[in-house]
Amino acid sequence: MPRSKSSKRWLQEHFDDVYVKKAQAEGYRSRAVYKLKEVDEKERLLRPGMTVVDLGAAPGGWTQYVTEKLDGHGTIIALDLLSMDALPGVDFIQGDFREDAVLHQLMDLVPERGVDLLLSDMAPNMSGSAAVDIPSAMYLAELAFDFGNKMLKPGGTLLMKIFHGTGFDELVKQARGQFDKVVIRKPAASRARSRETYLLAKGYNL
Repeated sequence: MPRSKSSKRWLQEHFDDVYVKKAQAEGYRSRAVYKLKEVDEKERLLRPGMTVVDLGAAPGGWTQYVTEKLDGHGTIIALDLLSMDALPGVDFIQGDFREDAVLHQLMDLVPERGVDLLLSDMAPNMSGSAAVDIPSAMYLAELAFDFGNKMLKPGGTLLMKIFHGTGFDELVKQARGQFDKVVIRKPAASRARSRETYLLAKGYNL
């Protein structure tokens, strides 16, 4: 079956992408690592001794970066619907975060109020229809936010993917009521035409 024009364009963009080439050269699993790296370098999110949960982790670029920063000192738990090659010192759960059984499996690995940093790069499989994709993405963001409410330590930090659209303003407002500092980041590695942004919330105070 011949490729569509859109898939050919995506492939061309992908292989011409400076971040794809950089990730390959530096041994990272995905270009997405540079989104986290940029925010971390500005905000100093990661330090040895932390407990970090990474949602939507596969193929493991963010988790890989976290392992480097924690340098063997800390707890790292990664979760994704897709499989992910093992990383040293990382507990990986393969499952659907929307399912109660998977959520409880994750919660069993972390004591309540035991997470220093919650990362979420979760996104649904995009259909190309904003009317379908944005609500699906917002649902995942809301689930991640609710998990943070249960599991973040006082003073903890949340960094999660969030798409502009219905529900965006409400979730940001809710975050501002529960964290000392809330900002929206659009890392350079986030493609300009994408609606994705990242909500960074520091200083959990509930």
